Amino acid sequence: MHSKPTKYFRKEIVLSFLVVVFLSVSATGQSNSSSAADSDVKVRKSKKRKKKVKLPKIDLSNWKVTIPEGKGKGGAISVSPPDILDYGNNQTLRPFMYNDSVSGAIIFHAYPTDATTANTKYSRSELREQMQPGNDKVNWTFSEGAYLQFKMAMGEVSRAANGKYHRVIIAQIHGRLTNKQRELIGQKDNNAPPILKIYWQDGKIRVKTKVLKYAGVDQKGILFKEAWTDDKGQYFEQEVGFRKFTIVVKVSDGKMVVSLNKSEFFVYDSASIKRWGIFENYFKVGNYFQSRDEGSFAKVKLYELSVEH
Repeated sequence: MHSKPTKYFRKEIVLSFLVVVFLSVSATGQSNSSSAADSDVKVRKSKKRKKKVKLPKIDLSNWKVTIPEGKGKGGAISVSPPDILDYGNNQTLRPFMYNDSVSGAIIFHAYPTDATTANTKYSRSELREQMQPGNDKVNWTFSEGAYLQFKMAMGEVSRAANGKYHRVIIAQIHGRLTNKQRELIGQKDNNAPPILKIYWQDGKIRVKTKVLKYAGVDQKGILFKEAWTDDKGQYFEQEVGFRKFTIVVKVSDGKMVVSLNKSEFFVYDSASIKRWGIFENYFKVGNYFQSRDEGSFAKVKLYELSVEH
């Protein structure tokens, strides 16, 4: 047999080397392509992650809501338990009371309409306490005591012609006459004045209470709305703006304490507060909008709400 020339062997070795190099480069390229593809998949998957849904943890079993919808003055629609518990699916309530699933709050939306409650010109999207669900006739007195705590933030609110934000009453302690008291003074309903009104006003929290016009008024005269007037009111020093804040209201016999963020406190224990004990009371929380300006509105965010008696 004849042996192959040396040149032939050299060519064969060179070709074999080039094939190995090519295969190695090709495999590396495929690996890099695969890694890039995997990276793309991961990026795409991360973009598809769903945002977390936050739902407010508020028990509405002892609250009814009144909204700016209905037929004229005194005809504003109210929804009590158990119907209010399904507010998210209630088509009547949804424009005025609905969840903000991003921040985990209930939104209370109000603007001027013809549908108001009997004793006011202003519209509201506001909760009213019911100690006995569905019943407005069971309420509490100062001597029995009461405790309210809520966390809130102003959402959106319109401005008046002077550039200032429209005012919103965010909480109240409202008085109520017993049937016997109503009959004694010949009043057509059981409505009594609110002893406490808490406002969101230009980014600050303002508190107003009622005081007697005449300290010596008798036990019958004190039942008339005309016996009472608003005090001058006072602001907490903190400016809450559109941030979250916490209000606590604690009531006991002849005394009322209101605090903001558990760092500032207003104490009310005057002779007028002591005599207020004659009335029944209930809490209100939400958006009692204080404007009739065309195009005005407010949205209040409620994050937490609790009451103790």
